[in-house]
Amino acid sequence: RASSLALPVTRGPGAARDEPYRLYNLDVFEYEVTPDRAHQPLYGAVPLVLSHQPGASAGLLWLNSAETYVDVEAWSEGDAAARGKRTHWFSESGLADMFLFSAAALGPAEIMAQFARLVGTQFMPPLFALGYHQCRWNYKDDADVREVDGKFDEHDMPYDVLWLDIEHTVGKRYMTWDRHLFPDPEGLQRDLASRGRKMVTIIDPHLKADSDYPVYTEAKARGLLVKQSNGASDFEGHCWPGGSSWIDYLNPAARDYWASRFLTSNYVGSTEHLYTWNDMNEPSVFNGPEITMQKDLVHHGGVEHRDVHNLYGFLMTEATAVGHALARPGRRHFILSRAFFAGSQRFAAVWTGDNTAKWEHLAAATPMLLQLSVGGIHFCGADVGGFFGNPDAELLVRWYQSAAYTPFFRGHAHIDTKRREPWLFGEPSTTRIRNALRSRYLILPYLYTLFRDAHVKGMPILRPLWMEFPADEATFANDDQFMLGPSLLVKAVSKPGVSSMPVYLPAADETGGVWYPFRGGAAARTGLFQSLWKRLQGSAPAGIAVKGGQSVNVDCPIDSGVPVFQRGGTIVPTRERARRASASMARDPFTLHVALSPVGRAAGELYLDDGDTDKHAQGEFSLFSLSHDAGLLRVSLAAGQRPPAHEMSLERFSSHRRRISPAKSTLPS
Repeated sequence: RASSLALPVTRGPGAARDEPYRLYNLDVFEYEVTPDRAHQPLYGAVPLVLSHQPGASAGLLWLNSAETYVDVEAWSEGDAAARGKRTHWFSESGLADMFLFSAAALGPAEIMAQFARLVGTQFMPPLFALGYHQCRWNYKDDADVREVDGKFDEHDMPYDVLWLDIEHTVGKRYMTWDRHLFPDPEGLQRDLASRGRKMVTIIDPHLKADSDYPVYTEAKARGLLVKQSNGASDFEGHCWPGGSSWIDYLNPAARDYWASRFLTSNYVGSTEHLYTWNDMNEPSVFNGPEITMQKDLVHHGGVEHRDVHNLYGFLMTEATAVGHALARPGRRHFILSRAFFAGSQRFAAVWTGDNTAKWEHLAAATPMLLQLSVGGIHFCGADVGGFFGNPDAELLVRWYQSAAYTPFFRGHAHIDTKRREPWLFGEPSTTRIRNALRSRYLILPYLYTLFRDAHVKGMPILRPLWMEFPADEATFANDDQFMLGPSLLVKAVSKPGVSSMPVYLPAADETGGVWYPFRGGAAARTGLFQSLWKRLQGSAPAGIAVKGGQSVNVDCPIDSGVPVFQRGGTIVPTRERARRASASMARDPFTLHVALSPVGRAAGELYLDDGDTDKHAQGEFSLFSLSHDAGLLRVSLAAGQRPPAHEMSLERFSSHRRRISPAKSTLPS
């Protein structure tokens, strides 16, 4: 949904509209975020509802993949001392299969852990996937790709992945290359890889019904396509290639077949440097009802499509992940999916679909990503700049500045839009976007550590404020800010012409806790929160910290970026040397940003592995405990763990403190 994180009531007193929420995966063209349309179903569904009040949290998973409706109404009992909201669930077909989650003292974090134990945790991505992704429908040929890649280096802008949309194929036949446009795709991928970069190609579930297209003809011959309502003849509808049929991923044999197509012997032109984008997998059928499949189509085992509609994209990404494992044994996959269901985080990242270059869509991105995150879809993001339309320079810069702190970071645009690579708006926009990109690469060590927590514990990477501050009732309705892990608070600038804005800093404990403006590197401090930093570090050196439990007005002119605060009592590891891609940072030293609590303590973690293989699952990783107490900084490796494969070093540490004497640091030899 493109609406608020908290669910407004849909029936009874105070209902904004007399219409329940609908869970039904659909391809919605140019979706709207206005109040009268923001509740509409979009590309994916996680039938999970969470509730929270101080001292108690609960959740319900309605495990049903058919079309589902949910009503929300206010509830009270007796003298209204007991009040809240209640929900009414109803699905078109299937079982009423419900799972209840409950937690008291441990709060929302325990609910997330219980949910993750049931449906699975976030897949551990390769490190490059956390970098910046550059996409467009479409980079037109080999020369275009090479020019874009070269311009990133020319303008000293980091990026990790270049994407190709549907036009790179032969007539939109997926897993093919138009050799007139891309005569040597293997060579192109290896050339990008020589600079530490990767490529992603789009692969949709609809197969052009063409007797000369082997992916289709073999699937048809094996009986692996979705059937008409008679259960005998193959279903044919329309999508990008014209007349098409759809793989029946409910069939285990079809999933095995699909996985086999990713072998380089079958996907000719692919290499170990190529990854996958599964789009249009709601599934989208241009001539179908609501642009999707008829409900009476038949899947493997005689199952009607109505029973499994919301599961289609999930099963596709599962098969694609198996295909990556076949093509690259022992290495991690990366897949982006538009459709999703509960548990999709085991296989794919997700983005918010076909947004628009409007300030309203930038504002809607935060609550949409929070919805995905609390639903377990942790590797999520919104297309920078908006897919449809043409952003002006201010909107594009502000989008880069906020998206740099979201789990998935990709720029993308429609084929009919003007080109908008990060350097095309000229100065000062080029410098502003370069700084935003660098701010992303700076926090990669912290972000990668958060992904490990999501993979092992099920904790969201991007979190609503109430998840970290469950006793602070002022956070409950706040969905225009987010926590990036436990340490960083971020607020997007989502209106034009803004140079200052209010930011709510939650109360970390009964004393309110403390917060500090965050930015790595001395040079950046002349930008972000410039006047605040001068005031805090200059005229009032003992008052660096800002007390929590209050809103503060923060200077955020466009040259400064978006407001980012570090929570007192935390340590954030960064790498601060400007590089062309994440692979170039592997041996760079670390900087530790130490934000002391009111009693002079701080703690954090740093996770390291090889960033590419599955060896972390066999224990080949290093998890460092970071702590600061009594003026002493400690970096320690847990007992029995392996040290990093190569020497690591600490370049500097930055200590934010209140009346604390200069700290000493000790490092393991």
